[in-house]
Amino acid sequence: MPTTRIFVGLSGGVDSSVAALLLLEQGFEVHGVFMKNWEDTYEVGYCTGADDLEDARAVCKTLGIPLHQVNFTAEYQERVFHNFLNEYRSGRTPNPDTLCNTEIKFRAFLEHARRLGADRIATGHYARTIMQDEHLNLFKGCDHNKDQSYFLYGLNQAQLASTIFPVGDFSKARVRAHAASANLITHAKKSSTGICFIGKRPFREFLSRYLPIQPGPIYSTEGTLLGEHSGLMFHTIGQRTGLGIGGQRNGSGEPWYVVGKDLVQNALLVAQGCYHRYLFHRQLQASQLKWIIGHPPKLPLRCHAKIRYRQSDQPCVLESHHDTNITVRFDELQRAITPGQAVVFYSSDKCLGGGIIDLAYD
Repeated sequence: MPTTRIFVGLSGGVDSSVAALLLLEQGFEVHGVFMKNWEDTYEVGYCTGADDLEDARAVCKTLGIPLHQVNFTAEYQERVFHNFLNEYRSGRTPNPDTLCNTEIKFRAFLEHARRLGADRIATGHYARTIMQDEHLNLFKGCDHNKDQSYFLYGLNQAQLASTIFPVGDFSKARVRAHAASANLITHAKKSSTGICFIGKRPFREFLSRYLPIQPGPIYSTEGTLLGEHSGLMFHTIGQRTGLGIGGQRNGSGEPWYVVGKDLVQNALLVAQGCYHRYLFHRQLQASQLKWIIGHPPKLPLRCHAKIRYRQSDQPCVLESHHDTNITVRFDELQRAITPGQAVVFYSSDKCLGGGIIDLAYD
């Protein structure tokens, strides 16, 4: 019987390195694939792509497996980056990682691997798949501190059936220890953070290269003019730093926080205090819904949700709005619900799906 051939997406980090190692130890035919998703020719000092490629090469040499390179920059521009810019133009705060997963890592990469003869693909994500009720279900990684199911809520049944998450049962400490035992160069490499194509570059500098800067007024929630912002795209709900009004200590004397954006007036709305009532809402509306099993659950549904990656699961009820939208009603007030970000739904450790936040309200 022929050996199953698995292509592993190698990022140059420890998690994907150990994913390849584990599959090799299990007797699979393993190939490494390094994906280039961003053109960094003129961005020396910001992008770590060249270093990551060298680390991926070193891992493959240690493991004795081939390394393939593929350029997905055109696909990334069309399917991910254009959406990123459009969201900022609309005054929202996107998270491109989820779209990168559904469109690049588990679509373009999967299609490319199939053309090269792969049976399945694998990544270093901390997540698990389990067959239940005739469906493949997505579960949190066993290490809840590293769980990445939040970024994978958009995957469909075909993508999950073609994918293995080898480190889903591992803790981060165990992954590093296993890498060290195999003398992998990545065993102590620091985990990457932030948006991949921005790298170490200042966010304002990066965004201003692609979108026009449009200054406008900063108002308090009472209508007092406090100053001028350099562009709504540089600010997000709940933001405290970088407002340029730190000396405005009227009212309570507490720091200012972004609580809203008025796109018609190009105005930034701020309020004083980390616990100001304008920062908290009980309900949100979301669209662009994706469900792991391919269709929505029966509503209303009591479950849990998170509105940002590092948030703990929050009890809520999902209520039907109409065919393309859903209303999420939380048991407790939620701070800084941000349009453009993902809201992801869970039943215990099982990821049900998610969508993109459109608005928050009481």
